[in-house]
Amino acid sequence: MSQLNLNQVTDAQMADASWKKLYKIGGVAALMMVVIILIQFIVFIAWPPPLEGSAIDWFKLFQESWLVGLLSFELLMIVYAALSILLALALFIALRRVNQPLTAIYLALSIIGVMAFIAARPAFEMLYLSNQYTAAATDVQRSMFLAAGEGMLATFHGTTFHVSYILGSITGLIISVVMLRSNIFSKATAYVRIASSICDFGLYVPTIGIFISMFSVVFLLIWNIMIARRLFQLGR
Repeated sequence: MSQLNLNQVTDAQMADASWKKLYKIGGVAALMMVVIILIQFIVFIAWPPPLEGSAIDWFKLFQESWLVGLLSFELLMIVYAALSILLALALFIALRRVNQPLTAIYLALSIIGVMAFIAARPAFEMLYLSNQYTAAATDVQRSMFLAAGEGMLATFHGTTFHVSYILGSITGLIISVVMLRSNIFSKATAYVRIASSICDFGLYVPTIGIFISMFSVVFLLIWNIMIARRLFQLGR
């Protein structure tokens, strides 16, 4: 092997080694995402949120407990979304040499999806409106805050949420395709993420859709654990 080729190999190895900390950060982020999903599930079971309720129902929940109100309005999922950027960046670095265009698209769409989700979860705005509604002295003021609360709920269920949801499913499929073309992650890891993405679209199936989408969460939990394990290995 020529000296030039040796230098190129050495440079590539050093470049990979410089990303080891990012792999570890990505692994930690993936495990934290698992914990957040489990906590959010427990909150939903212990304190069922009024997902189909009106603003007044949400205001009552916030007044009973501001913390439960924030968690029910998926404040923790905002943290989850932010952590997913770290995970997406780690996967981008690990798989960029397999297919740079697809991994770049994956990273870009992941960031857009996260920003859309954060915009769709105005938890502190809802808490503020709840407090203002409780403190309002007149019916006119209460009506004004109720109307603003309904606007927050429209955002919660509206376009930005569906954009983030669909992008999350699409990015899962994209990164799975890249994984299948590499020997960095196992084929099983890719197939689990594909299953999660497919189940995501169950949300749009009438009647039984919500149950189909719940399987997506199960697959996603398994995938995050598998990804965390592999990223820690890469980090070593």
